[in-house]
Amino acid sequence: MSPWKLRATGMLGHGFVSGLFATTRWTEVGRHHLDVLREKGQRVLFVFWHGEMLPLIQRHRHENIVCLVSQHGDGDYVTQILHRKGFGTARGSSTRGGSSGLRDLLRAARRGHDLAVTPDGPKGPAKVFKPGALVAAQLTGLPVLPLAVSASWAWRAKSWDQFMVPKPFARIRIVYGPPVWVPRGCGDVEMARLSGEVAGSLRTLGAEASGERLASTGDAASPGGEA
Repeated sequence: MSPWKLRATGMLGHGFVSGLFATTRWTEVGRHHLDVLREKGQRVLFVFWHGEMLPLIQRHRHENIVCLVSQHGDGDYVTQILHRKGFGTARGSSTRGGSSGLRDLLRAARRGHDLAVTPDGPKGPAKVFKPGALVAAQLTGLPVLPLAVSASWAWRAKSWDQFMVPKPFARIRIVYGPPVWVPRGCGDVEMARLSGEVAGSLRTLGAEASGERLASTGDAASPGGEA
């Protein structure tokens, strides 16, 4: 697709996302895991499932985050929206351009950015954890911060990840887990254990987000997608 058509797509996508989330309300659970690290000046590496990306793009916009995005064609559209939402991008994946994407993430971490990786992307299988995110955490020294999202009602794309698009006036719930540190010198056995730990954390957070998605008692909520 030509550059001008990509830019137009990005403008339309940005407008759609902003308008959609103007009517939603947000609840955050476990946010202190992130806040404590940020109060210390510690950058993080967010991990979340590919299908839960859209609400997080809105919620964490303009926060100095660099996302790993596929070099496949659909990644071009995502990149346009991300840039308009104040994200940086590293282009690569486990299936195409992986080494270049990792190098971009390392450079972004050295410049002081948070990072974001979907460990089941770019083509799945859905919710199957791939170790690339932990390799990035090991090389950058950033803690892995898992998080999960649910919506009280949403459209689901007929895609491998069942990409979630919250419907207008949905209540969106984000659950943050505790950070996981990946030691610089850990070997294959320890890396496999940590992969299982983070994957398990994502499943637990997802169950918590979905199981309590309509409850708001005791949680901080805010309207209109405003952080």
